[in-house]
Amino acid sequence: MFIYPFIVFVKGFPSLFRTLRSSSITRHQPRPLKQMCVDLNYWPVFIQSRGFKTLKMKTKRLQSTSERIAETENAAPSFMKGFLLRDRGPDVENLDKLVKNKNIPEGHQDAFKTGFAEGFLKAQALTQRTNDSLRRTRLFLLVLLLLGIYGLSKTPFLSVRFRATSGLDAAVDPIQMKNVTFEHVKGVEEAKHELQEVVEFLKNPQKFTVLGGKLPKGILLVGPPGTGKTLLARAVAGEADVPFYYASGSEFDEMFVGVGASRIRNLFREAKSNAPCVIFIDELDSVGGKRIESPMHPYSRQTINQLLAEMDGFKPNEGVIIIGATNFPEALDNALVRPGRFDMQVTVPRPDVKGRTEILKWYLNKIKFDLTIDPEIIARGTVGFSGAELENLVNQAALKAAVDGKDMVTMKELEFAKDKILMGPERRSVEIDNKNKTITAYHESGHAIIAYYTKDAMPINKATIMPRGPTLGHVSLLPENDRWSETRSQLLAQMDVSMGGRVAEELIFGTEQITTGASSDFDGATKIARLMVTKFGMSEKLGVMTYADTGKLSPETQAAIEQEVRALLKDSYERAKLILKNRTKEHKNLAEALLMYETLDAKEIQMVLEGKKLDSR
Repeated sequence: MFIYPFIVFVKGFPSLFRTLRSSSITRHQPRPLKQMCVDLNYWPVFIQSRGFKTLKMKTKRLQSTSERIAETENAAPSFMKGFLLRDRGPDVENLDKLVKNKNIPEGHQDAFKTGFAEGFLKAQALTQRTNDSLRRTRLFLLVLLLLGIYGLSKTPFLSVRFRATSGLDAAVDPIQMKNVTFEHVKGVEEAKHELQEVVEFLKNPQKFTVLGGKLPKGILLVGPPGTGKTLLARAVAGEADVPFYYASGSEFDEMFVGVGASRIRNLFREAKSNAPCVIFIDELDSVGGKRIESPMHPYSRQTINQLLAEMDGFKPNEGVIIIGATNFPEALDNALVRPGRFDMQVTVPRPDVKGRTEILKWYLNKIKFDLTIDPEIIARGTVGFSGAELENLVNQAALKAAVDGKDMVTMKELEFAKDKILMGPERRSVEIDNKNKTITAYHESGHAIIAYYTKDAMPINKATIMPRGPTLGHVSLLPENDRWSETRSQLLAQMDVSMGGRVAEELIFGTEQITTGASSDFDGATKIARLMVTKFGMSEKLGVMTYADTGKLSPETQAAIEQEVRALLKDSYERAKLILKNRTKEHKNLAEALLMYETLDAKEIQMVLEGKKLDSR
């Protein structure tokens, strides 16, 4: 019955109902009574037409019927005349006059009047049903419209708009960090010590204010990703047992003007009402970046301006400590890091070997592990790892032990996880022919021999010919401690170890059979030699002078630098060749052991070089 119910979203309710009413009635098959009414230009159902009474309409009502008909015929299009005339409706004729004008015989007049009455009643009933149906349809469409609006409000785009129009996201609820203390933070002892005074202020503010001193309003935690900046901020709130408000810098960034500034105000208003407390803003550079004039974002400075005003404006924020974290401090606006806002900057570096050992112990205690594990060995081999990376290492080892069906994590799984993170997963499916496998075994044995017999080289941790990532094999060296600086002898030893692979190929297989496997070794050795000449002042010919931009130097100086670098590399190559010529037997034994066992640890390498058999294998 109803043809276009969606017209309600375009035309509105009145036009919909008028269209439906006309459509629902005119879709019936024509009947004799209806045809007669059409001939008489007469419609038996009166359709009410409502409007506002104005002076102009009053004047039109005073016009004669003929004038209005003429006006309608002249003004309206032909296809609309029927609707307009139907709404106006002609004068109703008397039934007797109608029978007389139609020349109906007297014997048929009673039947005509009875049929006319029955048709009229049926038309009235049809109109009533139509009106009831339209009323139900109107209610149904209204419910659908309301449900549609409610559903759209749940979508991300519209929900952002609704929040933006009300300036919300202000339902900022503090978090209690009672279960997080400084005991949970490992490997950053200096940062923990600097934050202790903040905890003291939050616990006992009178201790500081009685002397007239003021604690810094903001503390900026700066360090690489994964070093524990967020954990430190949570520990401050947990130690002081105060409310902790967490927000990410990106939460204040919004496409609608003024929303970011409004959220800053709401956050600080809520925090001030619960002082003393801690506000932690992670990824501060997202909201506190340098202010620039940008035609693409003309209102982008409102958020940082509001943050600057809240931190050090006319209104004090006593008892509220703001802690910001970023790994990109150079991107912050200068007004944000000045004294009075973020006046205290705490560096959270990557942990040293002692810190890495503590972190590994902490995470090992959360899993089932073999008590014979020495975390310090893993810590020595993970130079530069952050706390998050060490947590991932322990988790990878636990997953490996579970896959292998073991009851606990052993040193083998930890070494496996470390190698997987550093060099990629094992490629056991790679089929390597015996010739390439033999070349790889002698190549890696050459590195190991040089490292073992060179005075200032790092101790060997492991040698393997198992393909990992882009490499066919590798020898890993472990420093006994973190090296904060290196001597000339240590740098030359690193170069010698790098040369050992190519020297071994040349001595065993000849110059015609050397491979491209030493390219990365030469790259590392060349970098060390160039740094020694241009940065470290370790060249007798060029003296104690640095050369920052070699492209701007004179051709003579550039030639001298290249000559010195080439001389250092050549001397290193000759030293490595001398060692391997004198250790031919050890070299062969180690290569054969690698071909048999694929992987050897430091103790097994020592046994092979001492001429002992690996009975345990």
